[in-house]
Amino acid sequence: MKRPGFIAALFPALLLWPLASVAGEWDVPAEPGALAQILAQAEDGDVLKLAPGRHSGAVVIDKALTLEGNGAAVIDGLGEGSVISVTVPGVVVRGLTIEGSGSSHQTIDSGVTLGKKAIGAIVENNRLIGNLYGVNIHGAKDSLVANNFIEGRRDHRVNDRGNGVYVWNAPGARVEGNDVRWGRDGIFVNTSKKNSFKNNQFRELRFAVHYMHADDSEVIGNVSIGNDLGYAVMFSKRVRIIGNISIGDADHGVMLNYANSSEVRGNLVLEGGNRCTFLYNAHKNQISGNRFERCEIGIHFTAGSERNEISGNAFIGNRTQVKYVGSRWVDWSANGLGNYWSDFAAYDINGDGIADTPYRPNDSMDHILWTQPAAKLLLGAPAVQLVRWSQSAFPALLPGGVYDSRPMMQPVEIEIPPLGDSS
Repeated sequence: MKRPGFIAALFPALLLWPLASVAGEWDVPAEPGALAQILAQAEDGDVLKLAPGRHSGAVVIDKALTLEGNGAAVIDGLGEGSVISVTVPGVVVRGLTIEGSGSSHQTIDSGVTLGKKAIGAIVENNRLIGNLYGVNIHGAKDSLVANNFIEGRRDHRVNDRGNGVYVWNAPGARVEGNDVRWGRDGIFVNTSKKNSFKNNQFRELRFAVHYMHADDSEVIGNVSIGNDLGYAVMFSKRVRIIGNISIGDADHGVMLNYANSSEVRGNLVLEGGNRCTFLYNAHKNQISGNRFERCEIGIHFTAGSERNEISGNAFIGNRTQVKYVGSRWVDWSANGLGNYWSDFAAYDINGDGIADTPYRPNDSMDHILWTQPAAKLLLGAPAVQLVRWSQSAFPALLPGGVYDSRPMMQPVEIEIPPLGDSS
């Protein structure tokens, strides 16, 4: 019963915890057992308002209700299982600090687990601290995880930690505006489709976003800072990777591995330790309007990546702009537009914004150095310099590979948005 009345006088035990006067609202004090008892009494559509302080978990929500903490209530799982498990549609978990999950990868112990029946669940404006996984979207279609601060555990090696948000077989799930650090991957999605990951921030992780078998999805407006790898799209089709930022990621900013028919547009990769972008057996992708800046390699193609359209990008200050080994020429321009190359001494007599000569980033010596690293000892030799001069003077001597027939005179500009505090 939701309102105290004369029946309450007959059953004093019902008054152990005060109830709100408004029908459908429950005030939950921070006392042992209070949350579990009121969850047992509540009905669909009710709102449970948790008082400031610590509430004991783990709890199972099997009614379509709202759990609110107003930023001051803590639910502690006490190291067992998932702190909050949702098993029905229409549940909202909001404004809580959620901590103390178990440590089992087999049961995917999480701050919040959304089971396959938790359709349309909302997890927003929470702090999920020190759980093995932050939020586990395990089959919950059309669910939303938004504006949470998720800080994973640091008492395991990186590969033994859980993910900030794990998405499995949850079509229509959205992950937006979250701040994720530590843990293993920021978002790991496996065997799902039609998901949206927008405007999240990732730090101190292995991968910021990690896709496996996830078609027809989008990764838009995210920021990855200082992770091992920014955005890894693997074994997926028709993924839109648009307007993301990668700053100081150690390995790659963007990686397409067996990813096909996707769009990589308007992204900034800055100061990557290895490659700004890496394509491995990736076909029929559109890569346009990106800025790849100050990486060891601007873009690396390997394993037969073919029929990709690459235009309108800026390659700036990379030690090697392009690493591509091929026996035939591949033109990196489309619809009369090529790319900008910071190491190209271009000229534009007619002022149309397009250089008057093509750009060729690699020569035969590059190919030799990639396949025979020991040849680097000869780089200063006069014979090597003569070979390179001859190829620049007589392009017909070049072995094949990438060329840009319509290089741009000005680079695309991409601003870095204001970054959150992540604390």
